[in-house]
Amino acid sequence: MQKFYTRISQITGDVIVVEAENVGNTELAEVITRQGISLAQVIRLDGNKVSLQVFAGSRGISTGDRVRFLGHPMRISTGAHLLGRIFNGSGMPLDNGPALSENLVDISGPSMNPVKRLIPDKMIRTGIPMIDVFNSLVESQKIPIFSIAGEPYNELLARIAIQVEVDIIILGGMGMKHDDYLIFRDTLEEHGALSRSIVFMHTAADPVVECLLVPDLCLAVAENFALEGKRVLVLLTDMSNFCDALREMAITMQQIPSNRGYPGDLYSQLAARYEKAADFDGAGSITILSVTTMPGDDVTHPIPDNTGYITEGQFYLKNGAIEPFGSLSRLKQQVNGATRDDHRLIMDRMIQLYADYRETQEKQAMGFSMSAWDKKLLRYGKLFEEKMMSLLVNIPLEDALDLGWEILHECFSPEETGIRKSMIEKYWPHMYAGKTYAR
Repeated sequence: MQKFYTRISQITGDVIVVEAENVGNTELAEVITRQGISLAQVIRLDGNKVSLQVFAGSRGISTGDRVRFLGHPMRISTGAHLLGRIFNGSGMPLDNGPALSENLVDISGPSMNPVKRLIPDKMIRTGIPMIDVFNSLVESQKIPIFSIAGEPYNELLARIAIQVEVDIIILGGMGMKHDDYLIFRDTLEEHGALSRSIVFMHTAADPVVECLLVPDLCLAVAENFALEGKRVLVLLTDMSNFCDALREMAITMQQIPSNRGYPGDLYSQLAARYEKAADFDGAGSITILSVTTMPGDDVTHPIPDNTGYITEGQFYLKNGAIEPFGSLSRLKQQVNGATRDDHRLIMDRMIQLYADYRETQEKQAMGFSMSAWDKKLLRYGKLFEEKMMSLLVNIPLEDALDLGWEILHECFSPEETGIRKSMIEKYWPHMYAGKTYAR
C-alpha cells in the first residue's frame, strides 16, 4: 500500500520539509504537484521532520502537495549496456537512448574493505610524458589535478580518456559549461573512445543535488565493473563544484559553517568518494583522477587543502602544462623501477637539470652574464618545455625515455650529465667507445 504525506511545513529554496515516519537518510521521494511528479532526496532527519532536496526545484510546490517515499536511496543500473551512454546527474539519458531499469544497485555504498585491497604495483600509461615519465599514474591511485580557472584541465582529461590504457573510462562532470560537455562528447566520439566510456554529466543549469550525486553514480558503476575484473579509470571534473554544492546545501539547511563557509564534514565527504579507489584482490581496480580548481591559485583553500590529505600526491596544471615542481605521484616508485632500467635515472636527472635551468633564468633576468654552462641550460630548458612538458606531446613511455636521452645529447656531453658510464654506453644516442648505441 502506498503511503502519501501531505504535511509540508516549510519550503526554503529547493528544500522542503515534510513530517513523516520510518524514513532513511538519502532515501528518494516523489513530490506530486499539479504540474507533475518531481524527484527528491532526503538530506536531513530531525525527529519526524524530513528535509528533502527537490531535483527540479521547489517552484510550483505548495504546502498541500503530496510526498511519497520510495523506500530506497538513489539507484543506478550497472552492466555492459551502459558503455557508450551519456546520462545526467540523476542517471537519466542525455543521448536519446532508453532509460535504465535493469541491474539496479544503490549508490553511496561503503568503501572497499582494506583487507581485500592489493598494494598498487601496476602503471597506467597515458601517453603524456609529464605523467608517464616523471609522475607515473598507478593503478588504484587517487590523485587530483590542481589547477586554476582557465587552464586546459578538461582538454587534458579528454586526452587521457582517449589514449589511456585501461578497460573502462567513467567520466563525471560537475557544474560543467555546456560547451565543455560538448567538447568531451565530441572528443570521445571522434576518437572512438565513447564505446568504452560512460558519461555522467551535470551542467551548471542542472539542480544542485544532481551535482552531489555524480561522484557516487560514477563510483557505483565503476565498482561493479571492477568486481567483474575490469581496470576502470574514473575521471571527475570539477570537485571544487562538488564542494561548492555541499556548501550551498549546508547553508540552506542552516548548518554551522566551518572554514570559508564550507561544512565541517568536508574532509569526510571527500574521503568517502576518494577512498573508493582500490585494486581488488582477485578482480579489477578503480583509479580516480580528478580536477580540483583552486580559487585564487591558493593551495591552502579548504578544498585543495583537504584533498591533499586524502590523495596520494597531485598534478599541478600551470601555464598550460603539468608543472614539474609541486607535482608529485607518491606511488610512482612502486612502478617506475619495473618499466625500463633507465626510467628513474632519466626522471631524476632531467628534473635536476630543469631546476638548474630555472635558476639560470632568474640570473639572466637579473642581468648576470651567462657562462657556457648557463647557455647550455637555457637551451636544455626550452627543449624540455617544448618536447616534454607540452600537453601536445603524445608518445609512449619508451619513446619518451628515448626522447629524454636525445635532449640530453643535444645539449650536453656525456660527462656533463652526471650519469654513470654504464647507462651512457647503453642509451646515449651516438657512437660511443667504437660501438653504435641506438635508441
